[in-house]
Amino acid sequence: MRVLLNTFSLVAMTALASAALSANDVPQENGAQKRATATAEPVREYQRLRSPEVMKVVERVADYQITAMAAGLNPIKTGEGYPNPKGWVQAALFIGLTELADRSANLRYKQLILQRGEANQWKLAARKYFADDQAIGQSYLWASRNGAGEVAASEVKAEFDAILSKPSTVALEFTGHREGTGFEALGCQSRWCWSDALFMAPPAWFELSRQTGDPKYAEFAKKEFWAATEYLFDNSENLYFRDSRFFERRDAAGRKVFWSRGVGWAFAGLARMIDRLPEGDADRARMIVLFQRMAGKLKAIQKSDGYWAPSLLANGPNTPAESSGTGFYTYGLAWGISRGFLDRGTYEASARKGWAALLRAVHPDGKLGYVQPVSDRPDEVSYDDTQLYGVGAFLLAGTAIAEL
Repeated sequence: MRVLLNTFSLVAMTALASAALSANDVPQENGAQKRATATAEPVREYQRLRSPEVMKVVERVADYQITAMAAGLNPIKTGEGYPNPKGWVQAALFIGLTELADRSANLRYKQLILQRGEANQWKLAARKYFADDQAIGQSYLWASRNGAGEVAASEVKAEFDAILSKPSTVALEFTGHREGTGFEALGCQSRWCWSDALFMAPPAWFELSRQTGDPKYAEFAKKEFWAATEYLFDNSENLYFRDSRFFERRDAAGRKVFWSRGVGWAFAGLARMIDRLPEGDADRARMIVLFQRMAGKLKAIQKSDGYWAPSLLANGPNTPAESSGTGFYTYGLAWGISRGFLDRGTYEASARKGWAALLRAVHPDGKLGYVQPVSDRPDEVSYDDTQLYGVGAFLLAGTAIAEL
């Protein structure tokens, strides 16, 4: 079967034909109005949300991103050109698309995931031990269960078997890496020494054990997850530091620096890990407790406008809107309520306020704004900033909100 390098064209044409929705599906404000209302109190907005309307907006944002990719439009401020089709920036989008494909009657999302995997020949990105380069494997494993067959999981299994044959045992203190694929070149990033890694890699390891019936992948992931958590989790704040460089870092007001998207990667990663472990598993029970601790803290520091601040503890009323961290938190809270891990009466308003905030980040054409560019710390963000991983977080949030 001949697979084109750019596999978006067929799906994009379908999306273009069907992406137009009623103006009632999402508030249609112009750019100036959007910026003016980014911090508006969303109570009335979230109270009227219903599942079909939520899914229409989710599909609208997905369709915009699919057609933008087909057109070759670079996301703003990538710093690295158009994202690697096997890399984490695209992987986060495709992880979101798997949740949408599970819930949408439109087959174009499933088709796109399968096409991307075929175009990638089901291979992971180049750096074997680097968690970010394993993230796309989550969409391959989804494809393996949804029509692609064992071939979609074969490369993931081969790569993970190679890692298990020679696991890295380096310290978790954060160090940079040089070019190369072996763990020696990656420094601490040959293990999960930064919070982002907890979204990128472990769900794939747990899913591979679930599909193969072989516990060795899950056992490795449990060991590495708890090592990272023991090192990076702040027990007094119930939040993850992004990496060891932030342990002693403080902002101008003397507050600890917890990066919103960095904590969001871990919170959403926990949800995806828990879903892939069997009931009765002791580590799953521990993860649920950890998830609940984080949820309590996140509820307490959510801003009145529904967003979470780029630096979580610097959450005053004049801090900017930021949609990628907010997307992951909204997803996690809604997911936790649906699974029965979080009390609906305590957390539902927070989840729905987060979703209403995300709606205000959607441009009239379906583009998602207020996505902080590629970084590893709190930074500036504007209404026009977008990125594929932010859309992935939005899709996770929207599909979880629809289940409420």
